[in-house]
Amino acid sequence: MNRLHHIGLSVGDLDAMAAWYGRALGYEVQFTAETPTMRAVMGALPDGTGLELLERFGSEESAQGLWPDEALLRRGWGHIAFVVDDLDATYEHVVAAGADPVWTPRASPEPGVSMAFVHDPEGNLVELLARDGGR
Repeated sequence: MNRLHHIGLSVGDLDAMAAWYGRALGYEVQFTAETPTMRAVMGALPDGTGLELLERFGSEESAQGLWPDEALLRRGWGHIAFVVDDLDATYEHVVAAGADPVWTPRASPEPGVSMAFVHDPEGNLVELLARDGGR
């Protein structure tokens, strides 16, 4: 393998979530698709990381709204993490854009890294990471 191409996130309101990721993290839509059972938006974050948002008709909520320690009690993808240049400013920005605060910026277990957690508007757990120079 060379590198991660994209992450797929199942959402309940495709339009609202694409707009929120755009406002909060600079997500830009590249193309949309629709089948009889779903709609999708493929986009990218400013660093080129792909994020595919998928709205499957009839889907149900899962383990949303969990805190980091609670998410570890469930197997599978627990959260998505983004590297940011300025952790404090990005945290304040995404909260102002509608994210729910989970953990305020703090030292990470990884030496030289700071982190924070928020829930996106649908309750998905999002981690923000910065080298301590970005704090």
